[in-house]
Amino acid sequence: MKKFLSLLCMIACVFGLTACGSNKALTEYEQQKVDAAIAIATDHVIPGIDQYLGTDLSEYTAEEIAYVVSETMGIDVDGYAFIAAIESYNSAYEEIGERVGIGEATATIDDKQIIVHVEVEGEKENAEAEIIFSNDMFLNLESSALNPIQTMGDLMTNAALNTLIGMGTVFVVLILISAIIGAFGFIPKIQAMFSKKEEPKAVVEKAPVQAPVVEEVVEETDDLELVAVIAAAIAASEGAVSTDGFVVRSIRRRR
Repeated sequence: MKKFLSLLCMIACVFGLTACGSNKALTEYEQQKVDAAIAIATDHVIPGIDQYLGTDLSEYTAEEIAYVVSETMGIDVDGYAFIAAIESYNSAYEEIGERVGIGEATATIDDKQIIVHVEVEGEKENAEAEIIFSNDMFLNLESSALNPIQTMGDLMTNAALNTLIGMGTVFVVLILISAIIGAFGFIPKIQAMFSKKEEPKAVVEKAPVQAPVVEEVVEETDDLELVAVIAAAIAASEGAVSTDGFVVRSIRRRR
């Protein structure tokens, strides 16, 4: 057990030394740039953005905005970044009220950027301004945003609301699932009710008695034979030897 505790202490010490070693000291040039970035953020950026709050910049191009800001505030900015910064500050001031002061400022530096955090004091509550500069001799303003600082009460309220919403959603889903499962017992009854049909009754009908069909037999006589017989009878009555001189055109029945 003691060996295990000793091993844990050694691991903690190693991680502590690693963390300490990661915070390397700044060079003199880096410290100068950090100090300059903090001064520009507190003395020029925040007060300068306050001057443009409520101003309609939609009629200007990004290049024109960068030129105007450079002439009025004395800093180089990206026009699009400055427009986004004004929108962020306008939204934040609606919550914190008017700015009444500027608090402490801290900065971090890496290979590409210098990030400055400035505490802004408002009438209702405080906020934190994040201002990012390029890590070079020009210190161009790349972006800026103002974020209201939430108090412990605000955090607890948001956490309680999130908890209530999450639990309420879970309970609603469980109720729906219970209702669907309970409806399974009624589904067979509903199907039986709709599928039930009356059985057809057997109907016995007497077949109609058909009268005997009497076929009329008509003896057909060949017309040619009848003509020959009549012609022979006429020839005999006239005393003729043959029927060559007789032509039968029609035959009629006498009553």
